[in-house]
Amino acid sequence: MAERSTAAVDVADNSGDDPLAAKAEKAATDGVAEAQKKAGTPAEATESKAGDRKNGEQPSITAPELHSGHKLARRYRLEECVTRLDGFSSWRAVDEKLRRAVGVHILPADHARARSVLAAARSAALLGDPRFVQVLDAVEENDLVYVVHEWLPDSTELTALLAAGPMEPHDAYQLVSQVSQAMAAAHREGLSHLRLTPSAVLRSSTGQYRIRGLAVNAALRGISAERPQRTDTEAIGALLYAALTQRWPYENDAYGLSGLPKAVGLLPPDQVRAGVHRGLSEIAMRALANDGATASRQEPPCTTPDELAKAVAAMPRIRPPEPEFPLPAPPEYQRTTYQQGTYGRPQPRPVVTQPLPTPPPPLQSRTGRVLKWTVSALLIAALGLGSWQIADRLLDRDKTAETPRNSQPQNGGDEKEPAADGKPVPIVGGQDFDPQGDGQENARDIKNAFDGNPGTSWKTSTYQGYSKFGNLKDGVGIILDLGKEQQIAKVEVTFAGSTSVELRTAAENTSSRPTQLNAFTTRANGTGSQVALTPTKPVKTRYVLVWLTDLPAAGDGGYRGEISEIKITS
Repeated sequence: MAERSTAAVDVADNSGDDPLAAKAEKAATDGVAEAQKKAGTPAEATESKAGDRKNGEQPSITAPELHSGHKLARRYRLEECVTRLDGFSSWRAVDEKLRRAVGVHILPADHARARSVLAAARSAALLGDPRFVQVLDAVEENDLVYVVHEWLPDSTELTALLAAGPMEPHDAYQLVSQVSQAMAAAHREGLSHLRLTPSAVLRSSTGQYRIRGLAVNAALRGISAERPQRTDTEAIGALLYAALTQRWPYENDAYGLSGLPKAVGLLPPDQVRAGVHRGLSEIAMRALANDGATASRQEPPCTTPDELAKAVAAMPRIRPPEPEFPLPAPPEYQRTTYQQGTYGRPQPRPVVTQPLPTPPPPLQSRTGRVLKWTVSALLIAALGLGSWQIADRLLDRDKTAETPRNSQPQNGGDEKEPAADGKPVPIVGGQDFDPQGDGQENARDIKNAFDGNPGTSWKTSTYQGYSKFGNLKDGVGIILDLGKEQQIAKVEVTFAGSTSVELRTAAENTSSRPTQLNAFTTRANGTGSQVALTPTKPVKTRYVLVWLTDLPAAGDGGYRGEISEIKITS
């Protein structure tokens, strides 16, 4: 199953002049392969340490001496070192310019693998697939090479998920489906991972899986493979195997998981643990390409992520488990007593010992009812006559009053607030509003938000990682120009997906479109796909700001707002 690695070929080619050197290089390479096998890496991916040496140069093995608080490019402030290995270090940092957490890999510019790391990072950044943790920057500066990538604090490593126990069939199905589809897309662009371990797979709070370290993790460690698609496919099979069994599909323990018993071979997951889904067990074995196991099931092995993704798609869909609702507590047991020998037999009726009350004579009852109805009728007549007289006097006094009924008070009172009449207010124009960003939010489509056609829409940019605009800004919106100062009583906004929005208005007598957020006053807010924003009282303004503050998930894995129609009434 294991094939000769590229690193081993490089060792043989570089050590032909000195037999002793060749033996030493070969021993070093064999040691790397043996260590990697114990760590649970698929057989084809090997770390090219000896092969990185050129013309007798030794690779750098000391990571740059950096500390918390150090800044790169005057914007990336290092916070915590999370890895220090083989001449490079990985950090959690803060991008002070965009106010967000990021991750940074750092190594010396003269490191033997610095060039390959830069090339891998730039290639991964061009992919732009939201299913992968994005590379944000790749720079060589001040004798350092550093790669900046997304940091997802709300996501959980697959390592931690597996530590809690095997996954449910639906969760395991989502894992293999999403990861295989993502890796198939990467290989179509010529990119491979080669180090697809449980720590490289993250699950977000919404259940989406994202892969970090595409191409970069392998370049940092000098890993290469002659058949990269086969290597990544086997790694996905190992992840699925671990999700189904909570065991690593090799003899040695790795990533907090116990390995399989020695000298037993690769057992199918449904033979390692009871209750494993049969179809997912088949998929795991086809990805791991164990010929003996797959031959018994008459299924061909999957040798590329694309083949694996198609095999998963051909499976019957696995539904999520039904939610469990607690059953109501049974009523307390009521103890019954009975005399022996009488249970189930008809019992004699109880004897009444108290005298029953004697009903009143029929004539007296009928007379009482007649009196009550007579008194009630007289009272109603009296009340009606009194009310009519009072109303008549009030009307006469109103007719003879000096001040007309509809005139304003003579000594000055509060003016009445304007009343809403429900008439539509025309929108003359609109402008996208992004004061905390680059100022551009699909300006060419603004008219689609108020053209009266629900089939057209205006969309924001797509933001990654967080629904609140990727934690890059507080919001974006549309400034609507009403042409002149008009009364606003309600603004109705129709979205594609549940969106949080605020209604803000410019001050009265504002003659030019404001450019700052603090120039608008918040009047109402709401969340939903159809939101009616109603101020506490009608306001007069020329400029209305529809300000989006939280976006729905988009189909491509990011978050995006979309307005199909805005209506304003007075």
